[in-house]
Parts: sequence; structure tokens; C-alpha cells
Amino acid sequence: MMFFFSSIGCEAENEKNSEKLQYKTDPGPSVVFDTTKVMSIENQLEFLPDNSFPYLLDLPDTTFKLPNKLREISGLGIDEKGEYLCAVQDEEGELFFINIATGEVEKEVRFHKDGDYEGVEIAAGRVFIIKSTGTLYEVTNIGEEKQELLKYKFDLNKNSDVEGLGYDPLENRLLISCKGKVGKGEEFKKGIFGVNLETMKLDEKPAYTISVEAVKSFLDINKSLEKLDKLVKLFQPGEEFIFGPSGLAVHPVSGDIYIPSSVGKLMIVLDRKGKIKHMVKLKKKIHVQPEGIVFDEKGNMYLANEGKEGKGRIHKFVYRGKSK
Repeated sequence: MMFFFSSIGCEAENEKNSEKLQYKTDPGPSVVFDTTKVMSIENQLEFLPDNSFPYLLDLPDTTFKLPNKLREISGLGIDEKGEYLCAVQDEEGELFFINIATGEVEKEVRFHKDGDYEGVEIAAGRVFIIKSTGTLYEVTNIGEEKQELLKYKFDLNKNSDVEGLGYDPLENRLLISCKGKVGKGEEFKKGIFGVNLETMKLDEKPAYTISVEAVKSFLDINKSLEKLDKLVKLFQPGEEFIFGPSGLAVHPVSGDIYIPSSVGKLMIVLDRKGKIKHMVKLKKKIHVQPEGIVFDEKGNMYLANEGKEGKGRIHKFVYRGKSK
């Protein structure tokens, strides 16, 4: 493999080679179906208008309550067959495989020592996990005796405060979102960087940026936006730009980039050119601390929330937009 990487030390390699796939014997997390909202959803149109946000983020279709080990869930991916959601949390070097139908954690795999892991993605059959410092890991032969760990170091650091990792199949690249500023003098922009999956090099310039000016312009134009008053209050003149990407995912149908922010509790959606397409205020009662996002091949959204004082949760939102 002609990639720019360095192997993890012998001690870590011995540790990972001795790791075995762990199967949970405890009862899995409960699946919660909100029957009180079934009629309200069924009465709506199957497909919303072209310019409407294609999810009902105040009304999860399904909710998985997660075990205590995933109370601080921080990243979410999906396997290529669409059978498992893959999760990491921000303390332990373990990868969790969650049955997408039942919400039960069926497998746990140790991939590295403990650390602040913020994102996970399965891209073209390769498993990637990223730290808040921007260090990217690739796990090969995961869960097997010959499991290996590759390490990629980029020009990112703890000030970048990386919190999101996504796969962009249209460009064959990973996307890395930074909660911190993208560079000197750019305190009012949030950056998303691309990593070429052939060279494993980080692009010098952000693939996308989100600026406070772009947000304000969007709000000025979209006067009929739902919860507009709450969104406007978040971006008052002279105030700090509070939007902080806590995850990202590329939509399998539209190709749009979905970016939740735990800070301010909102979701911003960019089109392929980087223009803001949607902005949605998230209800705090449901989205306690949104940290990870992924889509299945049908466009259904899975949004992971840290539990804070309670259990972590994954909400599923059925796609109500136009199919391919």
C-alpha cells in the first residue's frame, strides 16, 4: 500500500494482535417507538417539496438507548452492507458495532490505546477513526488476528479541535470538520478539509468553510424559516461565532453535506459548492448533545447524542425527500 503513514509501535501491535472480537451477552439497549406521533407523520406528504428540509428532526422515527459504555458516544459510521452502525466514544480506543435494526451492541473491537476519538467512517471498505488532534487511524483486518493499525499525521493540532469525519464518494475523499478556527485571522470561519484516499494527503486549503457572514446572509434571505427568531439570536452582531461542527456526513442521494453543531443546537446543510442550503434549529430535549451523524443508502439519517447525565442515544429519521 503506497500511503504516507507510520506504523504504531511494537507494544501496541502486540496488544492489537491479541485482541479478540468481543460478543456482548448482556441484554441490548431498548428500541423506542414513539406511537403518539405516528398519525401526524402519516398524514404528511410522502415527499416534501423540493426546497423543504427532508427530515422531521423534532420527531425521531426510532430511538436506540445505548449502554453505559456509549454514554459519551462521539462518532458514527455505517458498514458497507448497512447492517451495523459503527461508533466510537471519546475516552476508549474501542470500536462498537451496533445492529442497525435492534440497536444492540453486538461486537466490540479494541483498535488502540485510550484517547479522545471523535469520528469514525468506513470508506471503500477501509475503517478510519480520527482523534480531536487530527491524527487519523486506519484499521485493517479489523477484529482478526492480523489486525493492523496505520497512522496518518496531518497539519492539524489540538487547536483545530477536530470533531467530524465523513466519506465523500463523489470525490473519493474523507472530509474532516474542525470545531476550532481554520487558521490565523480566521476566527469567524469553520473549516472542512479533504483527504485524498489514494494519496492519503490532506488538502492545503479547506474544501468548505462556513462563515458568520454566510450564515447571516442566509437568515436575511430566508425570512420564513422555521424558528427564525431563535436562529437569529444565535448570531448577534459582535458575538462570537458559536457554530461548532460536531460531526458531518455526505447525503447519498443529494450529495449535500450535513453538519450538526452541539453548540447552539443546530444543523447546517451545504450544497456541493459550499453554499448554505438549509439551517435547522434542533430541539434540546431530543438532541441533548449531537455528536455523530451518518446516512444509510436510502437516505435515512442516524444522529448520535451523548447522554450527559443519562444514556447516549441514536435517533433515526426517515428520509422524506426525493429518491434518485
